[in-house]
Amino acid sequence: MQAVLGRRNTAVIALALLGVGVGLLVLRFGPAPSPAKAASHREAPLISNDPPADITDFFMFRSTQPGQGDKVELIMDVIPGEEPSSGPNYYNFDPSVAYTFHVDNDKDGNADDVVFKLRFTNEIRGAVASLGLPLSYVGGVPPGTGSVIPPITSLDSAGLGLRQHYTITMIKNGRSTVLAPALDKIAVPSNVGPRTMPSYDSLAAQGMYDVGGGIRVFAGQRDDPFFIDLGAAFDTLNLRSPATDMLSGFNVNTIALEVPASLLTKDHMDPGATSQPSLGAYASTSRPKVTVNGTGVGSRMVQVQRLANPLVNELIIGTKDKDRWNTLEPSQESRFLDYYENPRLALALSLVFGAPVPATPRNDLEGALLKYGPTDRGFSELLRLNVGSAPGASWPNGRKPSDDVTDTAIQVVGGAAFAGAGDGVGVNDKVLPNVFPFLASPWDGRNRVHANP
Repeated sequence: MQAVLGRRNTAVIALALLGVGVGLLVLRFGPAPSPAKAASHREAPLISNDPPADITDFFMFRSTQPGQGDKVELIMDVIPGEEPSSGPNYYNFDPSVAYTFHVDNDKDGNADDVVFKLRFTNEIRGAVASLGLPLSYVGGVPPGTGSVIPPITSLDSAGLGLRQHYTITMIKNGRSTVLAPALDKIAVPSNVGPRTMPSYDSLAAQGMYDVGGGIRVFAGQRDDPFFIDLGAAFDTLNLRSPATDMLSGFNVNTIALEVPASLLTKDHMDPGATSQPSLGAYASTSRPKVTVNGTGVGSRMVQVQRLANPLVNELIIGTKDKDRWNTLEPSQESRFLDYYENPRLALALSLVFGAPVPATPRNDLEGALLKYGPTDRGFSELLRLNVGSAPGASWPNGRKPSDDVTDTAIQVVGGAAFAGAGDGVGVNDKVLPNVFPFLASPWDGRNRVHANP
């Protein structure tokens, strides 16, 4: 233990609490946050059983693409731990799930000012349907085999047997607008392999749509952009240097929206206002809630997960409240204030490494995660972005895919004793592009790897 204490500000200590520290905390102080699975991968009991509705990450930032600085990016990743080789049924968005971005532009904590909702439908088609093939995607079948099926090079290729269409609806000022004709947009399929999809990047580019008004959208598979050494942390702190990105080689399904900042900000600023507008936002997934009564069956959509700031449900909210937290609106966060004012994470760090526990109540965490400014009367757990800040700002001023939020969370919650701490993994396994949709091309099913390149 002394050897570890002597290195507590080095890369090896950041995730210690996820192993022994949290165990000690449970034994000595009762219920506490359960170990994280990275970002928001499987962070609550119920959502862990529902991958298509499980939001792994939410990003909001000013575009870093040259010439696009007036745009704001909203990105939602779902389906954690996509094994690229998982055929014959690969990964798709769920037609029964509503995937939604919620934006607050008047700082009242209610993210209902601008809303974007996406719904998907499945189509079985092409050679897969006509020949009754057991594979969703077929391509590169040569002449002389009875049927020639060319490689999948477009979203209209015959070998693209399971095709997903989607619609986007914007709700602003109480008015709903369909941003694309019904079933007009097609999601980019999973990256099966080089015979079936020999030029996946070109295929993915066809799934990047301009829907008018300066808005672009992409839905499809991408490389998982989160990076962390999970295995070492959970092997009873069997940490190492160099560390290993345990999410290397896995993919996610991504929804990316690029929207003019002027569309998201308040329609008109108050006369004489001097501050730049700020946005608050979160992503959610909802499913039909079916009830059976004496007269039959009815249904309505209910929220099953939400995500704004990273690591909140994992490292702040107690296990007994995780599922309930997912179903509530961010503006109801006052129900969970004790977790912010007395973070069990900070106590766990102290137990493991002997560092002092920051004084409570932790009003600094409330200010960083639940408020626009100190004069706010209410509490709302939103990811906040100052639209006037320069592109490239880092979490908690928005969040980019390249932000090392694990290190930041440990440093902020742990206090001054953990300045400079981290898990030793500081970059993604693939280079993150600075162009839309800002996430790297997914690993293909034939040649996938799960180790640092």
